[in-house]
Amino acid sequence: MAAASGFQLAVPYNESVTAEGSPRTHYSLLNSRLAELGPEEISKRQQAADASFLQQGITFTVYGAEEGTEKIFPYDVLPRLVTASEWDTLERGLAQRITALNLFLGDLYHDAKILSDGVIPADLIYSCKHYRREMRGVNVSNGAYLTVVGSDLIRMPDGKFAVLEDNLRVPSGVSYMLANRQVAKRTFPMIFRDYGVRSIDHYSQDLLACLREIASVPPADANVVLITPGVYNSAYFEHAFLARQMGIQLTEGRDLVVHDNFVYQRTTAGLRRVDVIYRRIDDDFIDPVAYRPDSMLGVPGIMNAYRAGNVVMANALGTGVADDKAVYAYVPEIIKYYLQQDPIIENVPTYVLERPKEREHVLQNLDKLVVKAVGESGGYGMLIGPHSTKAQQDEFREKILENPRNYIAQPTISLSVGPCFLDGGVDSRHLDLRVYVLNGKKVRITPGGLTRVALKKGSLVVNSSQGGGSKDTWVLHR
Repeated sequence: MAAASGFQLAVPYNESVTAEGSPRTHYSLLNSRLAELGPEEISKRQQAADASFLQQGITFTVYGAEEGTEKIFPYDVLPRLVTASEWDTLERGLAQRITALNLFLGDLYHDAKILSDGVIPADLIYSCKHYRREMRGVNVSNGAYLTVVGSDLIRMPDGKFAVLEDNLRVPSGVSYMLANRQVAKRTFPMIFRDYGVRSIDHYSQDLLACLREIASVPPADANVVLITPGVYNSAYFEHAFLARQMGIQLTEGRDLVVHDNFVYQRTTAGLRRVDVIYRRIDDDFIDPVAYRPDSMLGVPGIMNAYRAGNVVMANALGTGVADDKAVYAYVPEIIKYYLQQDPIIENVPTYVLERPKEREHVLQNLDKLVVKAVGESGGYGMLIGPHSTKAQQDEFREKILENPRNYIAQPTISLSVGPCFLDGGVDSRHLDLRVYVLNGKKVRITPGGLTRVALKKGSLVVNSSQGGGSKDTWVLHR
């Protein structure tokens, strides 16, 4: 893939204001209504929203925070608006992307034609820590490797959306999207009604429908459970929330048992067969017999039941190979290979550091680029060149030289900015967007998503675990 050239940091795209300084058409109504309310009233509504999150116990983990790790999820009351035409492009582009990635995984774990045809270097795949040799030759029910996907999008300075990364293992955050919507409807009920915002309330039932559709038994007969690492996991609120919304059992590894290659759930009425598991446990911990023997979270022997086709797991094991950040660089080629189509949504230009010329270029320009560890998430394992020290750059130089496969680099892109209500007034902050895609018998894309906000002025890091927050995303009908 061609890497980026040049390092001029373009002026970020402004979500609500044109380059000439006038409000974008779809923000005009919001601006006028907020002006009518005034800062004092908006502050009261922000406080009411914060109180609602507190009462619901909606928390997240900030790692390394001196004041404690559990925090109430920061929420900005001003919604992010996406036009109907923009959303149409995103829907088509994400459906295309997920379809191609699902085909890629099926090929990779069977004939691996994409490797023998030289589209992707084989050693890139086989050196990926998320590639699961145990999945070779396993026939996944209905060919559904990807059921739940969280695609992170950014808006480029020219206004077009690009995919920053794909989250294909156990993507999180959807409960915040749903909670944000409920709070937003109470905070600005009249504005919400007048905008004609597309509903996201059906997400949980769409998810349940997809989980039933990929079962190896008739969908109506499928017993679906959600497996969680437990109450001490940072996303436990979400696990419990989704299980409750879908009306399915929230389970832990100790609640399940494997017998004769079938998975059963322990209940007060005895053992009940489980057909589909929506897993929120990483591959490494799902089966202490097949993977980590020290895991107390998984179910001994579940891989045997999985290989036999007697239970379905969503997402399938081994999907992490397709969201490796070095493999991400090849997604446009993956789309062309399997679908014979050009990508509708582009990638962010990416340097693959196993390529000597690209590695040398990056090493000479560490102060201008963003360097990412291929297997990390949540904003960890990153160097943001323009905001880094010489010591940090030297540290990353050594890491890259020691293990170039473990890193990619991208241009420092100034994420788009949108209006946020902060300290009693409106100010701009950088944003991204996580869109949730469901894939069963068909692809379903929730019309909205989790807009994440870098609350610290000038920061490009939107992750909640590092001080970011979120706002509701309104996809307009027209």
